[in-house]
Amino acid sequence: MNNKITTILFDLDGTLIDTNELIISTYLNTLEKYFPSKYKREDVLPFLGPTLHEVFGSMAPEPEHVEEMIAAYREYNISKHDELVKEFIGVTETVQTLKERGYKLAVVTTKRLDVTLKGLRLMNLEQYFEVIVAYEHVSKTKPDPEPIMNALEQLNSTPSETIMVGDNYHDILAGKNAGTRTAGVSWSIKGRDYVASYEPDYMLENMTDLLTVLGE
Repeated sequence: MNNKITTILFDLDGTLIDTNELIISTYLNTLEKYFPSKYKREDVLPFLGPTLHEVFGSMAPEPEHVEEMIAAYREYNISKHDELVKEFIGVTETVQTLKERGYKLAVVTTKRLDVTLKGLRLMNLEQYFEVIVAYEHVSKTKPDPEPIMNALEQLNSTPSETIMVGDNYHDILAGKNAGTRTAGVSWSIKGRDYVASYEPDYMLENMTDLLTVLGE
C-alpha cells in the first residue's frame, strides 16, 4: 500500500529540528517587555505553531505594536539561535536514507526563509531538501492547504503520493485539507496525545519509524 508514496513534506520547528527552547525563551523575553511578569513557560506553549503575526496580532496593546513585537522577537531569536537549537535523535539518518532512496523531500514551514535556512544549515540538513516553502512564499499559512500545494507543484507530485509530517495541529490539518496522508511526531512539545487527537494517519515515536511506514 505504502509503496505509492514518493514525496515527504516536513514541518521544521519541533519536527526536524528542536527549536522548542529557543522559541519559548524568545517569546518569554519579548512578552516580558510588553507584559511584565504576565507570561510563564506554560502560557506560551500554545504560541508554538502559529505565525508571529497571528500570535502578536491577537495580544498587542495597539495594532502598531505588532511589527515592533515581531522585530523584537526576531532580534532575540537570531541572537540565541545557534546556542539553543538542538537535533532530534533519528532525524538526520532518516532524511539521508530517504534522499538516497529517491524520495522527493521538502520543508513546509510558517517560518521566514532566512531563519529556516539558518536552522537547516546548523543541523546540516539543507542538502537533502529540493524545495522549501516558507512564510513569505504563500498568502495563506498552514492549516490552509496552500503551502502544501505550493510544494507539490514544485516537486511535480500529487497529494495522493505524499505524506505531511509535523508536530502540531496545523501540520496535520494542512495535510488533511490538501489530501495528503499525515504523520504526527510523538516528540511534540505539546505531547503525543495532543498530536494524536488530530488523527494523523501515522504516529511516529522516532523519525526512523517513517522508514517502517514507507516499507523501507
